[in-house]
Amino acid sequence: MKKETRTVVYDDALRLEAYRFKGIVQPFPSHFHEYYVIGFVEKGVRDLSCRDREYTIEEGSIVLFNPGDSHACAQCDGGTFDYRGLSISKEIMIDLAEEVTGKRQLPGFSKNLICDQEAACHLRQLHHMVMKGTGELGKEETLLFLLSYLIQNYGQPFENCIPECRQEIEKACEYMEKHFTERIYLDQICRRAGLSKSTLLRAFTREKGVTPYRYLETIRINEAKKLLSQGIPPVEAAIRTGFSDQSHFTNYFSQFIGLAPGTYREIFSDKDGDGGRHGIFFSEYSGKGEQKTP
Repeated sequence: MKKETRTVVYDDALRLEAYRFKGIVQPFPSHFHEYYVIGFVEKGVRDLSCRDREYTIEEGSIVLFNPGDSHACAQCDGGTFDYRGLSISKEIMIDLAEEVTGKRQLPGFSKNLICDQEAACHLRQLHHMVMKGTGELGKEETLLFLLSYLIQNYGQPFENCIPECRQEIEKACEYMEKHFTERIYLDQICRRAGLSKSTLLRAFTREKGVTPYRYLETIRINEAKKLLSQGIPPVEAAIRTGFSDQSHFTNYFSQFIGLAPGTYREIFSDKDGDGGRHGIFFSEYSGKGEQKTP
């Protein structure tokens, strides 16, 4: 097995997650997040699909995902992938946007892929400080510089990033968002949307970029992340988010997030006392996760 290292840190002061994946070969299927993702590619070449567009990401590429942007990626050069990323919730982003723009309005990224040396410089510096738990004043300052630069050069109102959807598709989404803890059948979604199965599948996939089933599973994974961050055990999180069994939950969580549920939960329970930063180092070579101590 090739050695893959995955380091995840949650920063209490900035209230964001920082990821570092190294030597990754795992593909990520089409999915979306309820939070913003700002990521930087350090090594490797991948095919990325996002919002019905195809890209090639490589060393130096910066990815910008808005909440709800459906995306998938897979290695295309036979090598491995090294990546650094930040995840920022909408609740935190609106506070940060108000700081840098003076307006309490969610920003949206107009591009999903950029190559920008100044943005990369801010991002690398911020990510390094978060992972190391250093630079209390400096890391907040760098985060604001980064967001100010991105919003100024690639920003637009968040509403402009949401694709226009037919009323029937929105009804289907609302139904799944309300009943995700239950066992849901395609017939039920179709009745709520007022569409036949074939029409729903075609229209939904075109508008959302994922199938109804993948949309439902993504809702469940996003809700499970919230429960795990509160210290809820993976078994209970699986039950409370509507997954049929623990194995099914673990499989989907690992596919979408890149970490097992228990590993993700540990970054919130194992604090190292270093400036409000706590995290997990995980190596697939050894098959074991442990708290990261720089």
